[in-house]
Amino acid sequence: MQLAKLFVPAVAALVFSVPAMAQQMGGGTPSVDDQVNQLDEMVDLDEGQRQELSNLLTQMQNDIGANEQEAQQLQQQLSEHVQPDYDEAAIRADAERLGDLTAEMTADSIIIQSQIESVFTQEQQDRLNEAMAQQQEQMQQMQEQMQQQGG
Repeated sequence: MQLAKLFVPAVAALVFSVPAMAQQMGGGTPSVDDQVNQLDEMVDLDEGQRQELSNLLTQMQNDIGANEQEAQQLQQQLSEHVQPDYDEAAIRADAERLGDLTAEMTADSIIIQSQIESVFTQEQQDRLNEAMAQQQEQMQQMQEQMQQQGG
């Protein structure tokens, strides 16, 4: 149980940080194949695992992508409500829908993370946890370096 508590956030961080880092570096979101290949390099997946992960990551992109787009539209609508003659009912309706979308995306994300976790063997989970620990340490070192340079 303890491993599961540590592993789910590790997979989530990996699956969600890879596209985020790629976007920040100007490369756009990596393809599902790129994400699966990166996982394969880290934990040596078999063909069945590669296919299953590919399916899950595609599902995640489709499910969350559509909701993210609607959430952005709602955020835009909410910002347009900021004016002297505001419509409180419209603001509350948009805010409620945004909250519902956020909850839906969170639930979808956790469900898919759990499904992704079930694809790996114990040895692969251990390797992935080790890789995540190294990545977290590198990120912490980078933050410390940036703080030292800035201050």
